[in-house]
Amino acid sequence: MPTHASTAEFLLDQLAATHSASVRRMFGEYCLYLAGKPVGLVCDNQLFLKPTDAGRALLPQPVEGLPFPGARPHWCITADQWEDAAWLCQLVQATAGALPEPKPKVPKKPKAQPRTQPKA
Repeated sequence: MPTHASTAEFLLDQLAATHSASVRRMFGEYCLYLAGKPVGLVCDNQLFLKPTDAGRALLPQPVEGLPFPGARPHWCITADQWEDAAWLCQLVQATAGALPEPKPKVPKKPKAQPRTQPKA
């Protein structure tokens, strides 16, 4: 079941204090970014954060889940936990701080132009 846009909007409202949270729609679901760094996924109206040691310090008993079949395990943050906006901001910021910077995108090479033979 795809995530509702209202779920993503509510999550962004809860993370407003970070001043840098955003989401991008992908295949009916959303990727959560903090300052341009992907930190988690919003799938089936649930938040899945990438596991980090910094996040574990704020989640005494993290619950693992799969955002979609074949995905790596993420930590499932329940809707009840979303209600504490200050804690949620702290958790997402700690997660982002522990993750490596995304690799810069390599610019695409321009397509080669077909060679034409000079007219004799």
